Amino acid sequence: MFTVDLTRQLNVSDDSEHDHYVQVRCELRYTPALDLDALGSFDSWFFYDTDTDLDGWFADMAERLGPLRDRRPAGIDLFEEPV
Repeated sequence: MFTVDLTRQLNVSDDSEHDHYVQVRCELRYTPALDLDALGSFDSWFFYDTDTDLDGWFADMAERLGPLRDRRPAGIDLFEEPV
């Protein structure tokens, strides 16, 4: 299977004080195909406290993952994990 794992880390606060972090993941699995194999394996992270532009990062991901645009995942799993 070809897998895309979307992850978001969330700050959990108690009375506006940081308590802990939680990661929420959405794993999308696709039936193998040659054009998906050509995407290879890569990680891409966005952090607000860097010089990276969010709109530019989204545009890069949309281009990189373009072959998925007209496909439906064969399976989806959701996870919540403490950090």
